[in-house]
Amino acid sequence: EYGVCENLRKLEITGVSCRDVYAKLLHRYRHILGLWQPDIGPYGGLLNVVVDGLFIIGWMYLPPHDPHVDDPMRFKPLFRIHLMERKCATVECMYGHKGPHNGHIQIVKKDEFSTKCNQTDHHRMSGGRQEEFRTWLREEWGRTLEDIFHEHMQELILMKFIYTSQYDNCLTYRRIYLPPSSPDDLIKPGLFKGTYGSHGLEIVMLSFHGRKAKGTKITGDPNIPAGQQTVEIDLAHPLQLPDIENLRDFSELSRIVLEVQEQVRREEQEEEQQQEEEDRSQQAASQPTVQPLGGEGAKGEETPAGAEGASQDKASASQPFLLPMGVISRNEDYPRTCRICFYGTGLIAGHGFTSPERTPGVFVLFDDDRFGFIWLELKSFSLYSRIKVSFQNAEAPSREAFDEMLKNIQSLAT
Repeated sequence: EYGVCENLRKLEITGVSCRDVYAKLLHRYRHILGLWQPDIGPYGGLLNVVVDGLFIIGWMYLPPHDPHVDDPMRFKPLFRIHLMERKCATVECMYGHKGPHNGHIQIVKKDEFSTKCNQTDHHRMSGGRQEEFRTWLREEWGRTLEDIFHEHMQELILMKFIYTSQYDNCLTYRRIYLPPSSPDDLIKPGLFKGTYGSHGLEIVMLSFHGRKAKGTKITGDPNIPAGQQTVEIDLAHPLQLPDIENLRDFSELSRIVLEVQEQVRREEQEEEQQQEEEDRSQQAASQPTVQPLGGEGAKGEETPAGAEGASQDKASASQPFLLPMGVISRNEDYPRTCRICFYGTGLIAGHGFTSPERTPGVFVLFDDDRFGFIWLELKSFSLYSRIKVSFQNAEAPSREAFDEMLKNIQSLAT
């Protein structure tokens, strides 16, 4: 804030007053500060709009190059807004490699805005689409197409370039919030980078909801698009892993997980039957009865009973961890000890989000900033690492507002 005020005083020398900056820049565009998810089909993204001196800048945050999940995030400017003399605020598109050029921002409503480039010729390169693709590939993947030997991966990369390049002139953004935290949470919720096989690294938001934890995709892919819930962790069902020798046996791990899956299925059936009986009893009663204190919380998602048990267990001594034989991991540099494991489900689907289904898996908590998920059916492992960026203007005004935001981005993805 001090730096902004100093720059404002300097601006008055050039004829632009503090009042002009506030009225024409800061106040006018205050609603676009914070975190946003661009509508780029299944791919999504993460945009952070901040005040930077006398500018408002929209930074697109990108995961590190695959599979280096512990590396810091990359970022690049997409647009900036500033005042020139006494004129109204100037919007500039920063896309491409030819410097800032004329753009436009339209605030659709409080939690939605759009950007448009008025000079898309600035995005083009002299070498045509081939040069643009090679440049994009180096920036996006840190390699050349010749370095990627997997044919399916080449197809996915080319598909992403063709799709996303259609959005270089106009984009719509929808607000997202960071998840609220509670002392009972297993770890601090937030944004994480995760490995997703041939799709590369993606951004996932981890949030806690009583007995459940959810991982929601902020960036996605043609199989599971951005906005969908990629993993769900059942905090009421911790898993006891076999000893290190037997842990290498995939069939042994599979047996343990499927036993818990069957237990969860039986418990859900019992809860449904109990709920049906309660509904029939209420309908039969001539007068509505007062529900006993705590009756709803006995099985509601609001009850953090599983989370409380998990928070007690997370302080326990770490145990050795190795991936079972046959489980594929993009990153072999995963931790060899873990704190605790839970039963969970992961969402898988065909191309175009066809035939989606939740399949059993293992959530592995390594430490406060890293966790993993073993996809049992896919025989693959995803490693997640916390995004350590202090985002401003990104807190949800309430738990209800955050939950509503999650529903909205999931419905848009569907």
